[in-house]
Amino acid sequence: MRILASKFSVAPMMDWTDRHCRAFHRALTKRALLYTEMVTTKAVIHGDRERLIGFSDIEHPVALQLGGSDPAELAQCAKIAEDWGYDEINLNCGCPSDRVQSGAFGACLMRDPQLVADGMQAMIEASKLPATVKCRIGVDDQDPRDALFTLVEACRKAGVTTFIVHARKAWLKGLSPKENRDIPPLDYELVYELKRSHPDLFISINGGIANLDDAQRHLQHVDGVMLGRAAYHEPALLGQVDTSVFGGSKDVAPFEALDAYRPYIAARLDEGVPLTHMTRHILGLMHGLPGARAFRRILTVESIVPGAGTEVIDRAAHAVRDAQAAVEARRDQYLATGAG
Repeated sequence: MRILASKFSVAPMMDWTDRHCRAFHRALTKRALLYTEMVTTKAVIHGDRERLIGFSDIEHPVALQLGGSDPAELAQCAKIAEDWGYDEINLNCGCPSDRVQSGAFGACLMRDPQLVADGMQAMIEASKLPATVKCRIGVDDQDPRDALFTLVEACRKAGVTTFIVHARKAWLKGLSPKENRDIPPLDYELVYELKRSHPDLFISINGGIANLDDAQRHLQHVDGVMLGRAAYHEPALLGQVDTSVFGGSKDVAPFEALDAYRPYIAARLDEGVPLTHMTRHILGLMHGLPGARAFRRILTVESIVPGAGTEVIDRAAHAVRDAQAAVEARRDQYLATGAG
């Protein structure tokens, strides 16, 4: 099994990190590892694979995240992922939703570390892809240190070398998935301790990381960081990842990313994909800039019109440029008045 691992990755997020989102994120960063939404093993095996796990070559490096617990199914999916050209296969041991609990996977797997290890070993033996685990630090009344370290040790013996740890417990009863992303307290120090005690493993940290300054602080203690909601809602920060995290020489500005994403949008429109399927992921691109509200409004309102095309994106971009020009004009007028 080869090792991929990445100092920076964008979290798998249900209903968000679809193929159109990943193509957009790739316009902002060439180096970050991108993840699919979680797909269940049964869906991969029996469902429409092109719709569920199809992706564009521009998305590499990209990982397929699986939801499941049956070793035979996980092995079959690992081979499918390899055949489809994925760069990594990841097992979800962190999602707390009712849906995954009823299917006996996700965060409830924290209670059965040996089953997780058996599934990981099956995937490792079935394909040459890196097989990784994304987990919580425990669930419900588990002792976080015992739960996390026991899971990691079991999977380590099975051959797993990369773990992405959401530094919160998951409460399987009483909290919604949304509440589980905010209410359980973060314990970054426990994840740091995991890395100190397992220097040979690649440990990436996830949960509550709001910006690249936060990411750099975590990278002093662990090998990688994974951002979720911050990267989705303010995607312009991804344009700084290749320089800030990977030592590149030039950031990608929002308008540059928009231009880079345009050919992908045009190609999908030609295939009959509605414009809103792409533009919903770029609403936050101009966050903090003059005209950002108009940018979001135009995309939201006009993208849903039947037959809408890239001219909608042009109008949204022009709204930002016009707002920026107005701000600069007011500033110049103020400076001229002050100088007089």
